Amino acid sequence: MTLANRITMARMGLSLIIFALIISKTLWSEVAALVLLTVASISDGIDGAIARRTKTTTPFGAVADPFADKILIMSVFLAFASLRELAVPIWAVFIILLRELTISTLRVLSALHGDVMKAEAAGKVKTTIQLISAFTILTLLTLHLWAKAEPLPVFLAWAPQLAKPVTWWLTVITAFFTLISGGIYLYNHRALLYKSWSERGH
Repeated sequence: MTLANRITMARMGLSLIIFALIISKTLWSEVAALVLLTVASISDGIDGAIARRTKTTTPFGAVADPFADKILIMSVFLAFASLRELAVPIWAVFIILLRELTISTLRVLSALHGDVMKAEAAGKVKTTIQLISAFTILTLLTLHLWAKAEPLPVFLAWAPQLAKPVTWWLTVITAFFTLISGGIYLYNHRALLYKSWSERGH
C-alpha cells in the first residue's frame, strides 16, 4: 500500500475516534476531537499531494480518498445530532448523509465503467462549507462544556447562549449546499446514470 493510501485509511480510522470523542461530552474529549479533526482535514490535502508528487496515484486512492472525506463528515454530524447540548436537526443530517451516499454510489458506478470521477468545483465548495460548519459547531460545543465547568472569559460569555441557534442554522445551510452540489454532480454525470440504468444488449 502506498503512503498516500495509508494516510487515507488513517483518516477513516480518525473519523471513528472523533465520533467517539464528540459523544463523550467532556471538555477534554471535545478539545481532542478538535485537534484530530484538524489533523484529519489537513491529511486530506497531504495524501493527494504525496500521490501526485511521488507518482503513486492508484485506482484505490481515487475512490477511497473522497470516501474517507465523506466518512469524516458523516461521523461528525451524526455525533452532533445525538447531543442534546446542540440543536442539530436530524432531517438536515439525513440530507447530508443521503447526498454523500448517493455520490459515493455514483463514483462506484463510474469505476465499474472503467473511469474515475474527478472532484468538481461544487464538491470542493461543499466540502469547505461542511468543514467550516463542523469546526464551528465543535468549537461551540467545547465552549458550552467549558462554561459548565468554570466561568468563561468575558469575551466568550456569549457562546453558550448562541450555541443552539447557530448550530441549527449552520447545519441547515450545510445541508442546502450539500444537496445543491449533489444535484450538480448527478446532472453532470447523467450520461453515466443512463448508461448504468440501461439493460445489457439494449
